[in-house]
Amino acid sequence: MAVALEAVDALGVAPVCKALGLPRATFYRQAQPRHGPVHRPSPPRALPPEQRAEVLSVLHEPRFVDAAPAEVYAQLLDEGRYLCSERTMYRVLAENQQVRERRDQLRHPNHPAPQLHATKPNELWSWDITKLHGPSKWTYFYLYVVLDVFSRYVVGWMVAHRESATLAKKLLAATCERQGVAPGQLTIHADRGSSMTSKPVALLMADLGVTKTHSRPYVSNDNPFSEAHFKTMKYQPDFPEVFGCLQDARGHCGDFFGWYNNEHHHGGLGLLTPYDVHHGLAAERLAARRAVLAAAYAAHPERFPRGAPTPKAPPTIVWINDPARRSSSLEAAQ
Repeated sequence: MAVALEAVDALGVAPVCKALGLPRATFYRQAQPRHGPVHRPSPPRALPPEQRAEVLSVLHEPRFVDAAPAEVYAQLLDEGRYLCSERTMYRVLAENQQVRERRDQLRHPNHPAPQLHATKPNELWSWDITKLHGPSKWTYFYLYVVLDVFSRYVVGWMVAHRESATLAKKLLAATCERQGVAPGQLTIHADRGSSMTSKPVALLMADLGVTKTHSRPYVSNDNPFSEAHFKTMKYQPDFPEVFGCLQDARGHCGDFFGWYNNEHHHGGLGLLTPYDVHHGLAAERLAARRAVLAAAYAAHPERFPRGAPTPKAPPTIVWINDPARRSSSLEAAQ
């Protein structure tokens, strides 16, 4: 600050502030700091303390204790009495910490963000339901999809005429049996749809020894893998705008999930297919790719200025709401 003051004496305030990118108001405020609260003089029209005390005592009368200042003001006028303006009544109440919202207000609980992770297949699943447009307006088919978070493998799916907790229960039970899920092995995550939070599904999870978790209300980012999967499906060039019938929808979904699981090279899996990762073939695929890249490097090393290339490996741990990433994002925001 002393160097800045010397420069100001030599060049002036405006050039120095412009060179430093500093507003002149900030310079003046720092040059003449004020310590403690600013005491402003009372306006000449303000009520003296004894009259303010009288106003407060009137507002405390039993007939006015639950009335708004506007009601008190009007009733006093009808009685031929004037104490002060309505706004002054509010000021007197505020000075005594007696102004607050007395109606019942909706209090939103602070739902903690679910923090889940998987290090192998069949450890964490995500499931959701999406609508498929039917043959006429306002008609839909409902697609249920259960996705393994670690491998992105679709372990179970179903298309039905309606969204139903009973159907969801049957799908989850059949999927767990087909995948050989043992009690205590699996966590299933979903949003807060009616089928996901239903009692039949909750009882099924308890019977199977499966832990269930849910997204925060109105937070789609807490179920990112199911949302991304539906986007991949619906952005395919051959995805129909409408489906003619239930069999049509089931046929299309069967073809799509066969391609998605077995042929689709997933960007989040190091360009491996969900089938490779889910069934433990990732190491074999990476070894074959590594050999191909090594041969390419040996044949034309000049094409690889950064050295021999290596294939990208899939992640060893997959998170829903990674705490490390969330903390770094919060620090950056601050």
